[in-house]
Amino acid sequence: ISMLADIFFSTPLHVHLSNGLSRTFDSVNDTLDFLENEWPLRHGERYKRACKKCRAALLRHTPVAIAREAFVAACLEAGLPIQGLPPRWQRSECSAPPRMSA
Repeated sequence: ISMLADIFFSTPLHVHLSNGLSRTFDSVNDTLDFLENEWPLRHGERYKRACKKCRAALLRHTPVAIAREAFVAACLEAGLPIQGLPPRWQRSECSAPPRMSA
């Protein structure tokens, strides 16, 4: 899949990793590479969905916004803090990841 043209997010995501570093994700290829090779937890429904949606976005079968949202949900599931989220997800009272349809 890495041979396909990359697709960029409209707003990059800044993820704070468990090792204290932070990383910026601005494209589907970079995000999928991270999920497949560096992800701290290789399980979880949102992790699996994020991998699936990123692959589908690269094949132009899924909108890039859906792949981005799936990655955000996977980060929340793994306890990785994120910046660059839409304002409605940044409210402190919102502790659960956003609901997404299949």
